[in-house]
Amino acid sequence: MNQPLPPPVVGPQQQLNEITLKALILGMMLSVLLAAANAYIGLLVGMTVSASIPAAAASLGILRLFRRSNILENNMVQTSASAGESLVAGIIFTIPALVMMQAWQGYHYWPMVSIAVVGGILGVAFTIPLRRALIVEARLTYPEGLATAEVLKTGGIETNKDSPDQKDTAAPNANIGLLAQASVLGALYKLMESGLGLVAGGIGTVRNWFGGSYLFSGGITLSPALIGVGYIVGINIAVLVFLGGVIGTLIGVPLNWLLNREAILVAAGLSPGMTMDQIGTQQWGSIAAAAWQKCRYIGVGAMMVGGLWSLVSLAGPLSKGVRASLKAYRSHRSGLDTALPRTEADTPFSIVLLVVAIAIVPLYAIFYVAMADYEYKLMVAALMTVLMLVLGFLFASVAGYMAGLVGSSNNPISGVTIATVITSALILVNIMGRDGPGAVLGPIAVIYLAALICSAAAIAGDNMQDLKCGHLVGATPWRQQLFQVVGVLSAALVIPLILSVLDAGYGIGRPLEGGDPSRVLAAPQAGLMMALAQGIFGQGIEWNFIYMGFVLAAVLIALDSYQQRRNASFRFPVLAVAVGIYLPLGLSVPIFVGGVLAALVARHKARKQTDGSHNNDNRGVLLASGLITGEALMGVAIALYIAFIGEPLPTWRLGGELGVAAIVVICAYLLKQTTRADNH
Repeated sequence: MNQPLPPPVVGPQQQLNEITLKALILGMMLSVLLAAANAYIGLLVGMTVSASIPAAAASLGILRLFRRSNILENNMVQTSASAGESLVAGIIFTIPALVMMQAWQGYHYWPMVSIAVVGGILGVAFTIPLRRALIVEARLTYPEGLATAEVLKTGGIETNKDSPDQKDTAAPNANIGLLAQASVLGALYKLMESGLGLVAGGIGTVRNWFGGSYLFSGGITLSPALIGVGYIVGINIAVLVFLGGVIGTLIGVPLNWLLNREAILVAAGLSPGMTMDQIGTQQWGSIAAAAWQKCRYIGVGAMMVGGLWSLVSLAGPLSKGVRASLKAYRSHRSGLDTALPRTEADTPFSIVLLVVAIAIVPLYAIFYVAMADYEYKLMVAALMTVLMLVLGFLFASVAGYMAGLVGSSNNPISGVTIATVITSALILVNIMGRDGPGAVLGPIAVIYLAALICSAAAIAGDNMQDLKCGHLVGATPWRQQLFQVVGVLSAALVIPLILSVLDAGYGIGRPLEGGDPSRVLAAPQAGLMMALAQGIFGQGIEWNFIYMGFVLAAVLIALDSYQQRRNASFRFPVLAVAVGIYLPLGLSVPIFVGGVLAALVARHKARKQTDGSHNNDNRGVLLASGLITGEALMGVAIALYIAFIGEPLPTWRLGGELGVAAIVVICAYLLKQTTRADNH
């Protein structure tokens, strides 16, 4: 995984303008836009993707309109913009659980802003001591950081040391065009599907075979954005997510139906004594949905083991990295010492410690308010504050390290959040009990802590990716860390509004009263956190299915260890399969299709071995990111229309055939654009 680092594009002694007003404003605007896009896609499918590359491409295209711009300005813009995408992941994976468990009646603005700001800033602070150890000394890969640096270096920006503000106008600048094209395609499809109803959002079927003993349910969600997600995460993760969908739907649902028929009939609102002949065609869909709900707990069990295994497997490398970083800080206590090259000047350690110390006050206040009128809320708030600082630093460090190995898009922050939920719930249940106010307030405190730590872990991975990119292009670390905070603050102020709009337009985690259940944004991660927190406090959990997940996770860990010993490229990370089990099969199918497209492109490039292979890599990621961004932003726009104007526009649905045809055309477009020989 380690690799030699090339010299930076901008040398340590060069003084280009990094912090400028236009970079600040553009970074804040892109942070908000990408937060909205990732909120939609993350709530839909439980996965988010790194926004650094599309943010860099957008910055390059926009800042070229100004007479003076440089590579470090563009780097600052993508640093701030990607923070919004990352922070929203921490919020959407956790906070909707509070609404789903009816602790909140809606998305409360100031509590959410407080959690996002404190968690995000601590995520930056916790990873500042790791930069030198993981990026400079350990030289971890940080794949998105490498790719973003490549986009910046080839995107039509100056490298002339004698004239730092002179642009290389002959360099290619097609990145923003690719991003715009794909965004328009994704937005148009979403408009036709959810806005105008011209095409179906998916196709599916439910069948009972062998006299009703085997319950088959299958389908595909028609979504360019999910194809883009699959393309970005790659064939390995896409296959595993699809495998999880097969396990949950094609194996788990029939098995559950075979073993628990009467309970499923009751859950579907039917009489437990109904025979197969008495069940109508329309009722089989409700039965399949009820059977699948319990099978999701297989994914919960697998996630629990997978999250804990991630922590155990990283304990050695992480402790070594932290020790190396602290040693480096003892050698350079000032951080901004003039003896240090500009490109090695981090935020001073004294300021980092001050930020963490100041954060204790709002942390305590957040937990104190969450405990309402609980008798021992002073003690519980103090305990949760300590847990946040200890577990927050540990898990942020894990996320920062994992981002260096597998990238931000594949970084299993849900794993560390699951570990947070389990650890804190087991501690609190022994203090607050399973009865009385403690049984209600305990899960709430757990979700608050999970939201803070998930936000910190998400920002930690993104911060390290951005610092890697900055290291390669010659940026000043402390300035990047400052812009990361700017991105956090910008996104934190609008994330509650985005979730309120999406909830009013679609429903998050549960259908709206009188709304269309097929439009619901599933919020799978938040549902998982709610199930774990409430289950540990004794409010019901499907332990038999959880145990199945434990066994499945053990098998996957054994397979992954075997593949690691063989140095095989195909691995078996548990969390990817677990997410697939937790999602409806229809969502995993387009992700699988996107992964297959990525594999076809990779095989094409391997055959051609052209000089433009790096550009092809970026070309595909930009197109996939555009499909995600366009569909997601149109989804937010439609939610705004529904929330503030009325019902969706009249529908003239032509069925799934037109939708399938449109998706095939989009796939062909993506494949053609990424395999072009004349990649300029």
